Amino acid sequence: MKNKIFTVMTIASILILAGCGTTVRPGQMGLKWQPLTKGLSKEPVREGFYSHAFWNDVFVYSIQWQSFTEKVDVLTKDDLHITVEAVAKARLLPKELYQLQLEVGPDFYNTVLKPEFLTTVRSALADYMMVEIPEKSPEIEAKVLADLRRRIEGKHLEVNNVAISHIDFPEGVLRAIETKQAKEQEKIQKVFELDIARQDAEIAREKAKGEADATKIRASGQAEAQRIIDQTLTSRFLQFKAFDNPNAKIIFVPIDKQGLPVVIAPEGE
Repeated sequence: MKNKIFTVMTIASILILAGCGTTVRPGQMGLKWQPLTKGLSKEPVREGFYSHAFWNDVFVYSIQWQSFTEKVDVLTKDDLHITVEAVAKARLLPKELYQLQLEVGPDFYNTVLKPEFLTTVRSALADYMMVEIPEKSPEIEAKVLADLRRRIEGKHLEVNNVAISHIDFPEGVLRAIETKQAKEQEKIQKVFELDIARQDAEIAREKAKGEADATKIRASGQAEAQRIIDQTLTSRFLQFKAFDNPNAKIIFVPIDKQGLPVVIAPEGE
């Protein structure tokens, strides 16, 4: 009877020892934990299956980038309450996995990253007026990212991106934002119309200037033509034109020895 019990226990022990193990999947790293011999290994292990006694273990961590989303209640610069949805993309530093396990543990997000993330978001948004937040979101995100990196320095984590994905405004604030946007659109429209009016006025001025120049040119040409006519319109030329008209009445009036002037009587006299 004792032999049977010993045999069963031996077989069970063998099965337990053979069946214990931990799988580290792609995108993960692990630290071996051997409490009875070596303790926690400093060198991480990568993907694979690691068999071990049931009293040993392998602590498995994801080393992939993970997105963490939080809804944050914020008090803005103008003392208004809003709720923003902020997203942080972070991961542990693979080379510092041993230090992370010793100092922080597997729940590094809730232990280290989340409190600092909430604080940086609230601190950054507190510097802005309510209506400024939507249009200045890129600027705010950059500030949050820089501050968050500073706060978690030395905590064996890294962050590569922060985003303000959604903002919940009170109803009154939404109306204020819509009014502000409508006024900005109206301002842009007025500037556009003013530019068009200036262009039309410039075209009208250029057209008037062109017409004035043309009038001056015509007047100058007419004056020059008149001057030429006045210089060339002699008495002999006028006499010739009178002789050339069959309807003209011509009277010769003697004046002196040098010639006979011609007097032309108009038709009907």
